[in-house]
Amino acid sequence: MAEYTQAEPAAGSHLPLPAHPESAPLPPLTGMRSPGERGSRIIGGAALPAADALGLAVAIGVAGRFGTAPVLYGLVVFAVLAASGQHRLRICLRVSDQVGRILTVVALSLLPVLPWLPAGYAVRLALCSAGLVLACRYAACAALRAAHSRDLLTEPALVVGAGTLGAYMGDLMRRHPEFGLRPQGYLDYGAPRQDLPLPTLGTPADLAEVVNRLGIRRVIICFAEGRDEDLISVLRASRPLRAQVSVVPRFYEAGFAVPRSCLDEIWGIPLIPLRRIGPPPGLWVKRVLDVCVAAILLIVAAPVLAVLAAAIRLQSGQVPLFRQVRQTGNGESATVLKLRTLSGPSDPDTTWTVDATQCSRLGQWLRVTHLDELPQLVNVLRGEMSLVGPRPERPYFAEQFGREMPRYSDRGRMRAGMTGWAQVHGLHGDTSVFERARFDNQYIEYWSPWLDAVILARTLAATFRRPGSKR
Repeated sequence: MAEYTQAEPAAGSHLPLPAHPESAPLPPLTGMRSPGERGSRIIGGAALPAADALGLAVAIGVAGRFGTAPVLYGLVVFAVLAASGQHRLRICLRVSDQVGRILTVVALSLLPVLPWLPAGYAVRLALCSAGLVLACRYAACAALRAAHSRDLLTEPALVVGAGTLGAYMGDLMRRHPEFGLRPQGYLDYGAPRQDLPLPTLGTPADLAEVVNRLGIRRVIICFAEGRDEDLISVLRASRPLRAQVSVVPRFYEAGFAVPRSCLDEIWGIPLIPLRRIGPPPGLWVKRVLDVCVAAILLIVAAPVLAVLAAAIRLQSGQVPLFRQVRQTGNGESATVLKLRTLSGPSDPDTTWTVDATQCSRLGQWLRVTHLDELPQLVNVLRGEMSLVGPRPERPYFAEQFGREMPRYSDRGRMRAGMTGWAQVHGLHGDTSVFERARFDNQYIEYWSPWLDAVILARTLAATFRRPGSKR
């Protein structure tokens, strides 16, 4: 094999790229799955949870006392390890990176059961748990590395970016089977290169199709020929795929202020795993919270809604509820409910701002306090909206912004909400749509139940301050 062309002299041209004729032959590039591939994924994904469960069970027995409190302690440790991402199977199976977090979890998990355990036994239980969990993890990782070296329990991988660094990463995966990756090829813009150790399978826009066809489980993002911004929408659209996506940072040789336990690595080159939105249980938890909180708020707000509806009816003589079709995410639209605030003639479907003369004093007050949006709790209960998410937009403007503004349409990945990350930063009404979309997309990327709780708390606090005008 000839040496690779230095396609990126400004980024990574110093990388050693020797030929390796002794490398193992490539697996066939077909859409067929090997018979044991599904079982391999299950075994690999269950390795760390099984190791932790075994270590905790043995620790309870070795500590010398059985009962409800020790079992509860073991369950708490296991649950916290899972919730904190410590059961994620990394490419680099180095247990030492997780020692600090494991010790912290083992120690802090004693607090809920400490009143029911003697102090001496509690210390002994924690020490046994820490030692045996780490020992079982070391054994599990050693077994996985040995299996990978024998081409067992491996995962098909794909490299996005066929430059110098991408070629190097593909070659590293071939030369180091202990990482458990079987590189299948590259995606990049431009004409396919002829000097790569693996074939070029298309452009980044083909990511979803290639991942599904070849059963890809790991995607490594290197420096592609095009702009980094061009990859964002592709990656966001690929989030539902069952493949873990990791990015090689631009300054990968510099140290990052990120815990090593949160990073990954291939032969000394750091990888930053991207978060995934869905599938459940993540969004399933969000839906449960929506139903519970919206039902409570609707019951509490029912008397207020009745009074406001009566006041609107008496003042305007019109039906108190105003219905408007809005895009609510995931390619869907819904009829959103609001209290009527406009008294004059207007076309709210195609008018961006509302003249103050079109609102009565009651309507202006409702819009400033956002109380006109309380009926949207019904939309939340119906499943048409969420309590927190990107604001629903009218189809006329959503289509216009989608054409004119990069990544505006990406905010439709999550269901629209009554309030959102952009709103609590004051981005509502006649404010920058670009910044609103950026905050909405940031919310989706970093969504968690805790972030929803923070946004709801800030929204509630904002009702006691005088907000700016809104549309």
